[in-house]
Amino acid sequence: MAHVTVTIAGRPYRMACGDGEEPHLEELARTLERKITELRGSFGEIGDQRITVMAALTLADELVEARKRIAALEEEKSELQLAHGAAQASSDGWTDSVAQALSRAAARIERVSHQLGGAAAKEAAGIFPQDGEPAS
Repeated sequence: MAHVTVTIAGRPYRMACGDGEEPHLEELARTLERKITELRGSFGEIGDQRITVMAALTLADELVEARKRIAALEEEKSELQLAHGAAQASSDGWTDSVAQALSRAAARIERVSHQLGGAAAKEAAGIFPQDGEPAS
């Protein structure tokens, strides 16, 4: 267990923390100290205990608002993921439809090509269909 001394409202506090957590605890103390300094600038000297409580409440309010914003963003993210999934499924269905239509068109083109190729070969050989006979 590590120990660190932080200064809050001009008073030192020796605190225990997990090994390696000292820089984080020091940053938290600096954040609280900045808020206290900011409030002192707004309200003047109203007592250390009162200004510290006001700073803590202000930071707690910011934390609650940040959590609400995170929750709203997570909900929005979920909605966007659902919409993306639906759009992807729709796109996949559309892609399949287009692929099937292209496949059918290619098969028809191939049939017509064979029919035209057969008619051209017959014409080149001098074989013409008789009246009423289909030109295959």
